[in-house]
Amino acid sequence: MSHVYWILILNLWILKATSLQSGSRTVLREIGSGGGSDPKDYGVELNATNFDGVLKDTPATYAIVEFFAHWCPACRNYKPHYEKVARLFNGPDAVHPGIILMTRVDCALKINTGLCDKFSVSHYPMLFWGPPTKFSTGWKPNQEKSEIREIDNWRTAELLLNWINKQIGSSYGLDDKKFENEQLPSNISDPGQIAQAIYDVEEATATAFDIILEQKMTKSKTRASLIKFLQLLVAHHPSQRCRKGSAEVLVNFDEFCPLDMWSSDKHDVPTSNLKEVLHDFQICGKEVPRGYWMFCRGSRNETRGFSCGLWVLMHSLSVRIEDGESQFAFTSICDFIHNFFICEECRQHFYEMCSRVTSPFKKSRDFALWLWSAHNEVNERLMKEEASLKTGDPKFPKIIWPPKQLCPSCYHLQGPKDKGTNQIDWDQNEVFKFLMSYYGNTLISLYKGKDVLADGRTNATLDDLVTSTNAVVVPIGAAFAIAIASCMFGALACYWRSRQKSRKYYHQPYYLKNI
Repeated sequence: MSHVYWILILNLWILKATSLQSGSRTVLREIGSGGGSDPKDYGVELNATNFDGVLKDTPATYAIVEFFAHWCPACRNYKPHYEKVARLFNGPDAVHPGIILMTRVDCALKINTGLCDKFSVSHYPMLFWGPPTKFSTGWKPNQEKSEIREIDNWRTAELLLNWINKQIGSSYGLDDKKFENEQLPSNISDPGQIAQAIYDVEEATATAFDIILEQKMTKSKTRASLIKFLQLLVAHHPSQRCRKGSAEVLVNFDEFCPLDMWSSDKHDVPTSNLKEVLHDFQICGKEVPRGYWMFCRGSRNETRGFSCGLWVLMHSLSVRIEDGESQFAFTSICDFIHNFFICEECRQHFYEMCSRVTSPFKKSRDFALWLWSAHNEVNERLMKEEASLKTGDPKFPKIIWPPKQLCPSCYHLQGPKDKGTNQIDWDQNEVFKFLMSYYGNTLISLYKGKDVLADGRTNATLDDLVTSTNAVVVPIGAAFAIAIASCMFGALACYWRSRQKSRKYYHQPYYLKNI
């Protein structure tokens, strides 16, 4: 017994020393909290464990990384200037979201020593600019052909923002308000812009399910249509993380939404339990919804956004299905919109278009073209209403899609006879090719370039972002002590098991003695 006693004492002493060591280390600050300082910090704090992953996965076109040290007085004094600019670009309340990701790395933390060396950080603070995915290569002075640049004029918020404006040809101001001074590019001439909509498709998916839960729309008569739509998302959603999240919900659906949930003695179950359980699944990952739109961002708060993202999602599904799935996709989408789209007039009009289809779809091409035609019918109706009521987005007016600038081959040579979609002499073969390219490969091109669709690393990377910003930095000595403690406990376990075997041998019950 004395052996066991001393082993336990030794292990307790090691664990106590470990806790003291780790407690004396800096706790990495949460993004947006500043480690207990100003709760409105906008600069995203990164470290060596999540640096490459977060920059790789951001929707932003550009990134700024500030290398600083928390003990540096100049860095502390510069932080309010940096935050004034970060307010414009970072977070769900950003004035100009999705353009620049502004981040910070604390070089005073041992975990970041190698990362700061990789960027040849020679003084604090140092600021770098470039495409987010290019930061993985690091930076060296006088390096040729590097897309990462050191920012040389940053000492005040005004100077930094002026420098940014020169780089991207913008005229942003520190006093900009949301949906003011917008410089949104038109989407009718550059087909590559749809690539940004992959983030909007994720946003729309997460938002749609949030609405279903908030409005308590899952009932016995709508349960089947939700399951069918989830099946469609699992197979054909353009985002892997949404496919994965939808699969998790679907696999567990019968557990938290059983058929007898709506029986007479269970009236109160659906509204509370379903909402709580489904929110835990986070259908498109922990970072979605982000709170802003990219391709679908309107110039006004009330325009585009969710409805645009939902249309892109439906078009992307229509070009990914096989011929044998076309009727299933049609009924799944029609039922989903009819049962779960909260705009009453919109869903009734959509359902009326669905009801006009008299024969089942046998080809995916036919379904994709029907959805395209239905979308244009909606646009044509809204064009007239928004023109008379002045409620449309002045920068993104409703038009018949696709315009000639995007797909000249979609129109026959004689051109349109009228403005209405039914009067245009379409080349439907060319329209289908356009839809396949636009909502197919081009839509997922950003994710393909980042390998997000190829494997499951995205969720792990973003999980690292959350985990590492709330974790204690464990020094090597503490880690070694933990390893020793583990070995000691292992030895203790082996010793105890050997004693138990001995006890079993000598003290078997009487009825086992002769076996």
